[in-house]
Amino acid sequence: MGDIVLATPVIEKLSDQYPNANIDFLLKYGYEGVLYRHPKLHFVIVWDKTEKKYKHLIELIKIIRETKYDAVINLQRFASSGLITALSGSKIRIGFNKNPLSILFTKRIKHNIGSPGSPHETVRNLKLIECITDGGSAPMKLYPSKQDFAKVSQYKTVAFITIAPASLWFTKQYPEDKWIDFAEKMDNDTRIYFLGSPKEKQLCQRIIDNSGHTNSLNLSGEMSFLESAALMKDALMNFVNDSAPMHFASAMNANTTVIYCSTVPDFGFGPLSENSQIIETKKHLDCKPCGLHGFKTCPKKHFECATTIDTKQLLDVI
Repeated sequence: MGDIVLATPVIEKLSDQYPNANIDFLLKYGYEGVLYRHPKLHFVIVWDKTEKKYKHLIELIKIIRETKYDAVINLQRFASSGLITALSGSKIRIGFNKNPLSILFTKRIKHNIGSPGSPHETVRNLKLIECITDGGSAPMKLYPSKQDFAKVSQYKTVAFITIAPASLWFTKQYPEDKWIDFAEKMDNDTRIYFLGSPKEKQLCQRIIDNSGHTNSLNLSGEMSFLESAALMKDALMNFVNDSAPMHFASAMNANTTVIYCSTVPDFGFGPLSENSQIIETKKHLDCKPCGLHGFKTCPKKHFECATTIDTKQLLDVI
């Protein structure tokens, strides 16, 4: 989901350079709500991988070939998207050189990641279309509707912060007991909204119950992607992990505090909001970062990149 938000500058740039062009966006089933009613997109094409994955892939390639696109831009580095690009029939097929089928593209762009000073992922994505645009920058942007803003307006009558406590990867997720300690020490006059998917509702409720912060509300699973983005826009602060909610906040230019556990901003996936804060452990750890995407468990079994972050570091932001 975060990758979709990181791709939005490409939509913005292509729309700016080719205002009369039809721009379609292909994504995985379940995430289409991120681009719902996007004003600069013609179609959002959904690949359902939950069942009959390869049958649907063949059907998808057929549809793309019949559409006769002038250009196909591949922002992924997976073989499946490489196959779609290679067999698209388009005369312009652009993607990253790390895609295993990039040899079949008409242009391959180097994907520089991991070293200090690496460009932000949005910059890397825009490099893909530099040859067909003016090479300038473009913002990361989402488009919640008036209805989305209207629905969340009821939650904006008081000063509030949001917490999105979960992540797909264990080593990128600030520990539950640390979130509890933070919420417990938060001023009870400040309302806390907990955000996440339906799967994260129990996690959020445990944090609320164990912290005793009575001015908290569990909104996990209660909002669409764009409604969550609309809410984050006006928060005093949005506390997130190195995960998709961080990119949602950036796309809304919302106040953002990112807690980095096993990863680092140097990978190029940091926040882009004007008011962005980064929190990391102050302890020097030779094992940090331990990987680009995180792990299901700490490889060193101590998880000190998270446990040694002091709650005061979060409170000082407020």
